[in-house]
Amino acid sequence: MVRERTDTAGEKNRFPFGPGGPGGRHGGRFAPVRKPKNTKATLKRLWVYLSKQKLILFIVFLFVMLSSVLDLAGPFLMGKAIDNYIIPRDFKGLFYIILFVMAIYLLAAVGAFVQNYLMVGVSLETVGNLRRDLFNKLQTLPLVFFDRRSHGELMSRLTNDVDNVNNTLNSSVISAFSSLIILTGSLLMMVYLSPVLTLVSLVIIPLMWLLTRRITAYTRTLFWEQQTALGELNGFIEETLSGQKVIKVFTREDQCLREFGSCNAHLKRVGIRAQIFTGLIGPLMNVLNNLSFALVVTVGGILVIKGFTSVGVIVSFVSYIRFFNRPLNELANQVNMIQSAIAGAERVFEILDERPETEDELLTTKLLQRVSGEVVFKDVTFGYEKEKPVLKNVSFTAKPGQVIALVGPTGAGKTTIINLLSRFYEIEHGEILLDGYDLRQIKRDVLRSSLGIVLQDTYLFSDSVRENIRYGRLDATDQEVEAAARLANAEQFILRLPQGYETVLTEDGGNLSQGQRQLLAIARAILADPRILILDEATSSVDTRTEAHIQKAMLTLMEGRTSFVIAHRLSTIRNADHILVINNGEIIERGNHQELLKTKGFYYTLYSSQFRKESSLSSGIEEITAVK
Repeated sequence: MVRERTDTAGEKNRFPFGPGGPGGRHGGRFAPVRKPKNTKATLKRLWVYLSKQKLILFIVFLFVMLSSVLDLAGPFLMGKAIDNYIIPRDFKGLFYIILFVMAIYLLAAVGAFVQNYLMVGVSLETVGNLRRDLFNKLQTLPLVFFDRRSHGELMSRLTNDVDNVNNTLNSSVISAFSSLIILTGSLLMMVYLSPVLTLVSLVIIPLMWLLTRRITAYTRTLFWEQQTALGELNGFIEETLSGQKVIKVFTREDQCLREFGSCNAHLKRVGIRAQIFTGLIGPLMNVLNNLSFALVVTVGGILVIKGFTSVGVIVSFVSYIRFFNRPLNELANQVNMIQSAIAGAERVFEILDERPETEDELLTTKLLQRVSGEVVFKDVTFGYEKEKPVLKNVSFTAKPGQVIALVGPTGAGKTTIINLLSRFYEIEHGEILLDGYDLRQIKRDVLRSSLGIVLQDTYLFSDSVRENIRYGRLDATDQEVEAAARLANAEQFILRLPQGYETVLTEDGGNLSQGQRQLLAIARAILADPRILILDEATSSVDTRTEAHIQKAMLTLMEGRTSFVIAHRLSTIRNADHILVINNGEIIERGNHQELLKTKGFYYTLYSSQFRKESSLSSGIEEITAVK
């Protein structure tokens, strides 16, 4: 991607820290906590993903129902065993009923295994679809979305948040359905055995519900804050790992450790608060459960003494109380996982709800069969922030085959022109034409496939040299890849690599020099064979001798193609057809090299200053060499 390095909100600070410290690009690590969205809406959207496997879910729920019903039969049979066999001392009947109970529990265990086995597949399939949709969505979002978020924070949503959803689906979906069956079945059995004891045991339930509701409402917000803090920490780690050279050059290791400690401590504080409040639920439920048992046993003992019920009924009833309270306790103990999953799902759906880089169907009507390369800017005004324009009424025309050089100080707006030509951003005022058509009438993929871009900051993939070059045109043959490398003067160093073209590069081409990476990027652009070339400081990272070879190859490549060249080294653009001198977002001078020198204006001053610096540097090198 191409970005203008300007002091605007749309600008992305590469390293090491954005405004306000780590994570500054999106509000800072101590940004106000966002309130969670509608939980019901989030659960409904998750159900949309789950419902794609309705048949398997139906089978899972059948096994859940089977195992739950079999579990519910156990306490009833135990009560019957006490009243009908243990107290009358009928050991033969007791033996048979014990075998029957064992068989029931064995079948329940088999059902539990099958439901868990099937649910693992359901959850992984669901989460896989969710992660796929999230990744696909990221490919459709405009650059302004990525400008405002760190890579680490987005990675956190793709990994941590989605994994939280996966872990919850693996356990909580089955648990919720099973809990519903157990609660309903236990309550029915309790009413059947003793309506009086049922009323006694239910006295505690409203208090349980009230406490759980109050605590979960608070912990939901805490878990959202925890997920946000985790994303901030991941963003900081990603930036520091990417910028290790800068850290070591400026010896900022201690500062990074302090910043990491601060981020880590913030995550720790938020996590402790969330876990502590969630941890209150379990002990509170245990206290209330024990109180319920005490009441039931006391009242039940009185009823047995008075002859209104039997010992077996009391034993069964106490077991059903445990069955009734167990789902409540399980939900209480899983609150942290449920809340974390809801927060994670909300963060994922937040990305899915972002407006994509869609085409305007009313404007997108043209599919150019062959781009000739005429580019016209008409009174174009644009700013990354509306109140801070970067370009102001910029107008120029590039005829097919012409070389247009963009010159000016850093932040003048040169790269912004390239951003707009590539439709990375949309203009606010004015018009940009390609072969007579407004860019908004041309589909982005058609437009961008006609562009070849070589940036100052080259990005290479962790793949072979050959495949990195082939990225410019995926259907290119090996011979075409090698021809492009020769044209870019890259083959000489490629053949010296351990495996030549098959040498696998490390992340971002870390096992190559900056100049070598630049040559591969140029070879990639050559292979794409575009109608319009964009060279953004394409030769700034190579030595003078290599630059001469590249310039020669570029002259051949640019022949017959419209080319836009951004260069601070003015000696590289002397042969351009037109030079546009840009300052403060405006074109202040235009013409070829000789014409601009004759006017003795801004370009003349800039060129003369560079010429004097280069001459002074050359003289200094000669003096040092003479002394040696």
